[in-house]
Amino acid sequence: MKHVLHAVGASHTLQHMLHPWLVLSLQLPAAPSSARVAAWRRLKFVGAAGMTNGTWVLPHGAEHQKLFNEVASAVRGHGGQAFLFSAESLGPEEDAAVRKRFEEDRGREYDELAEHTGAFLQELERETALEKFTFAELEEVEDDFQKLESWLGKVRPRDFFAGERLQGAMAEIERCRAALAVFAAEVYAREGVTGGSDG
Repeated sequence: MKHVLHAVGASHTLQHMLHPWLVLSLQLPAAPSSARVAAWRRLKFVGAAGMTNGTWVLPHGAEHQKLFNEVASAVRGHGGQAFLFSAESLGPEEDAAVRKRFEEDRGREYDELAEHTGAFLQELERETALEKFTFAELEEVEDDFQKLESWLGKVRPRDFFAGERLQGAMAEIERCRAALAVFAAEVYAREGVTGGSDG
């Protein structure tokens, strides 16, 4: 009996560690394609992971359930079918596979962001070498930096299992911020402006 209780307890602990998921299964008519695209765009925007055959997954939560319900209603309104389930992986392998899909999706976004932060730093290096310390150039690179910040601001909320990639992206943004501050200081100095960041 003790062995049975121990086994049950261990199983319960394992199950408790598994992440609860929301699963949305969609089927839309072939036409109009706009309904399919609209659903796809909204699901990708919030970071839902597309699995197989029109099945999407999000970590369980009230906001995600509300979002899935809204998408399901829209799909049904276009003559499609939608089914929403609350689920839990039956084992650590399945749970890890779902998490990996999220990590792969965010990984592609972080890779693209890294390319742009690298290009931003290279651009500042080129402009510095050419001594293009003008207000026009400063405004341009400030706009570019704001786009990078906005980009990370969109990716971060859908990185549900934030780890090293998020930390790395934040560090790269700070590198860009620091390089921009150095460039701006030189522009202000060349233009004879003191306390440039204070207006």
